[in-house]
This record gives sequence, structure tokens and C-alpha cells, in this order.
Amino acid sequence: MQKTKKSVAKRFKITATGKLLRRTPGFRHLLAAKSTKSKRRASKDKHVAPGHAAPLKMCLPFGNRR
Repeated sequence: MQKTKKSVAKRFKITATGKLLRRTPGFRHLLAAKSTKSKRRASKDKHVAPGHAAPLKMCLPFGNRR
């Protein structure tokens, strides 16, 4: 039986085209010291690099992998 790796499922999302999205790290506290530009960029989700995405997709067996 395949099981979903819950630590990966909480941190990554599979898009409709099968790519992985991640959040930008380091934006829960000390936000006053960070520039508006960096906070704005961090608010958007980022794509995971293809080389890093392959093993992570194996941890999500029930996502729509392509």
C-alpha cells in the first residue's frame, strides 16, 4: 500500500499541469526588518525546480502526477 508522506503534503501543492508549488521560507516573524519588495515577492508561491520535484512527487502518490 502506498502512503502519502504527510510532511510533504503539508508543504507542497501539485498544480493541474503536475508541477509543484512551495511557499517562500522565513516570513512568519521579523517582517518589519524586511523590505516591502521582498515581502511582496514572498507572498507569491514559487515553483519547485524539476530536479527537486521528482522525489517529492514520489511522496505524493495520490496527486495527479504527470
